[in-house]
Amino acid sequence: MEKFDAIVIGSGQGGNPLAKKLALKGKKTALIEQRYLGGTCINDGCTPTKAMIASGKVAHTIAESKSLGIISRGYTIDLPAIVARKDDIVLRFRNGTIRNMEKNGVHIIHGSAAFSGHKTITVALHDGGERTLSADLIFINTGASPHIPDIPGLQDVPWLTSTSLLDEVVVPPDLIILGGSYIALEMGQLYQRLGSNVTVLETSPQLVSKEDADVAAVIRNFLEDEGIQVYTSTEPTGISKRDKEILVHVRSVTTTRTLSASHLLVATGRRPNTAALSLSKTNVTADEKGYIQVNDRLETNIQGIYALGDVKPGPAFTHISYNDHLIIYKNLFGEAAMSTKSRQLPYCMFTDPQLGRIGLSENQARKEGYPIRIATLSMDKVARAIETGNTQGFMKAIVHEHTDQILGAAIVGTEGGEIMTILQMAMLGGITATQVREMVFAHPLYAEALNNLFMTLEK
Repeated sequence: MEKFDAIVIGSGQGGNPLAKKLALKGKKTALIEQRYLGGTCINDGCTPTKAMIASGKVAHTIAESKSLGIISRGYTIDLPAIVARKDDIVLRFRNGTIRNMEKNGVHIIHGSAAFSGHKTITVALHDGGERTLSADLIFINTGASPHIPDIPGLQDVPWLTSTSLLDEVVVPPDLIILGGSYIALEMGQLYQRLGSNVTVLETSPQLVSKEDADVAAVIRNFLEDEGIQVYTSTEPTGISKRDKEILVHVRSVTTTRTLSASHLLVATGRRPNTAALSLSKTNVTADEKGYIQVNDRLETNIQGIYALGDVKPGPAFTHISYNDHLIIYKNLFGEAAMSTKSRQLPYCMFTDPQLGRIGLSENQARKEGYPIRIATLSMDKVARAIETGNTQGFMKAIVHEHTDQILGAAIVGTEGGEIMTILQMAMLGGITATQVREMVFAHPLYAEALNNLFMTLEK
């Protein structure tokens, strides 16, 4: 039995900085990772996808350049080069993480961890053998993996996830995507721009089902404008194979049909990586889906054992995982009383144009009984958007009718996430819609349109 002061299971964007800070505090800290250091964000998520999306953006810009007076003689998609560039960026980030952990005294252990007793962990080492560790402080940051639905025939055909698709070096001629939420739509637009014929199948009545209907409609419109076929309220009932084709049998409200493609991407959500942890051996509670249950300070039902990142319920974003580590660390060592209850929840979908979201949606605000006014401004009324030829999308803000406080916003547009962040800071600082309307912004920024956005409340 090896005794540590702290053990971090999983090298994600919450676990890494926490392990480093614990080590710098003089705590003997072990960081256990069964795959690659850096977690989903660096290896499978944010870093590789955004690197490849940048290539897709260039292809789309060239394809549409005639509208800006630039005549292109064509271009060629070199997917192996795109993937190699992505891999180089990922490796650079991953190696930086390794150096950072080692430099600051973190004990890195490569293997698969499972609880073998109360606050005791046995690691099946990648190079053979086992190590058994114990600590008074244990932090679970094992993340989540793609959820594979139980569809008849799925296991009989080759299918891809958002992880494995990124390693393909031949552009799929025809790609069917199961799922119509954030990951599915980012991947769908990327591969449509790289040359695939993409079809998106979503069981809900709209894409990105958590968003307001007008936001979802705008997103669907720009995806369909690029040639993506979108089916909503459509359920896959079975999957089969015919020669080299994958056949997806679907049912909608009015009809049944069979769609065919060369490749199939399963993007139907994610599940927590807890099945192999043997949580019962240390009596940590998880829900029926496997998510570890925590309080608002991210502590489990067992004192001294915490969960952070996607392995617990709630929003599954890198920046939330990073904030989780701050809450835990400051509560442990900063005599703070930080909680998950009061933090903001910004996020961005990196389609082109982006969706930037903060605070309450219109649906949420009405459901919770807020008296609200809705400010909206189409991007084709934004000077900067007109000048750059990026007029798809719109801005939307939810404003309290009596206090003039901004309760939430959805920005669908070029740099929508950056514009959203301005409103996020206004919300945090208590700056009202009227103050933003009268604020001086540099001309002609996209941000300047926030003046006009809140002027629509005067009508």
